[in-house]
Amino acid sequence: MFLHKQALQYKSTPEKPDAVYARKLQEVIGGQYGEITVAMQYSFQAWNTHIPGKYRDLLFSTAAEEFGHVEMLATMVAQLLEKAPVGATEEAVQDDPAVAAVIGGTDVQQAIVAGAGARPVDSNGNPWSAAYVTASGNLLADFTSNVNAEMQGRLQVARLYHMTDDPGVRDMLAFLLARDTMHQNQWLAAARELQEESKENLPVPSNLPQSKEHQEYSYQAINFSDGEQMADGSWARGTAPDQLGEFTYVPTPMDGTPMPPPTHPDARFFGTTGVPNVAEQAAATAQDKLKRE
Repeated sequence: MFLHKQALQYKSTPEKPDAVYARKLQEVIGGQYGEITVAMQYSFQAWNTHIPGKYRDLLFSTAAEEFGHVEMLATMVAQLLEKAPVGATEEAVQDDPAVAAVIGGTDVQQAIVAGAGARPVDSNGNPWSAAYVTASGNLLADFTSNVNAEMQGRLQVARLYHMTDDPGVRDMLAFLLARDTMHQNQWLAAARELQEESKENLPVPSNLPQSKEHQEYSYQAINFSDGEQMADGSWARGTAPDQLGEFTYVPTPMDGTPMPPPTHPDARFFGTTGVPNVAEQAAATAQDKLKRE
């Protein structure tokens, strides 16, 4: 059950309108690493969690907070658009390159489609996609993905912070930066705790026996580039982070094996093959008559 409280987690009031910046904020609403993504990601991870307790509760709590961040940003966008100019005369655009640049930098769909409001899209107007969501049912994989999402999100908010001098906008972004700091650390802590409790370990999935993989390749750092310094990293020597193997460095890849011959699919796929076209046509006709799938 969801309940909505008509209050913001933190104040979201700009000092002045700015339609161009409203478009920029769309990235952290509906972009790949925006607030819609993490709200949905943590929700589905919670719904897909197979054990009750602290990890599931953490996911539900953080998901709810992220929905609140969507609301904060949408509220800010609406206010940035509230008193922004609707348009400019052709003469004004032609006479003033700065005006032309401003008009060119606005999201016209915020006006035309949303009536001076936010939309579930990124800063280029691309609709938010559920393809951005990672929810695998494996908590160590998911928590690690969450760390990346929070890092990417905080990176984008940090960039946006320096794209405005509006004190009201910066104040809200400073709050979001702080919450991203917390969320990065909480997912790292949760991933560590999972491993300390032996609920999950590296490599993921840890309940797949490593005897099923070709273990002679499991800890090889193979250099597939002409760079010379890959061997200098800790991934090329010493004990691996999973404590199950020792890294070795291979300066050049193996020779490989011969490619198999080109495939010859069913004639009814109508691909170009080495068989004469007449023969392919006859084969397709015969397969249809035989009712072969």
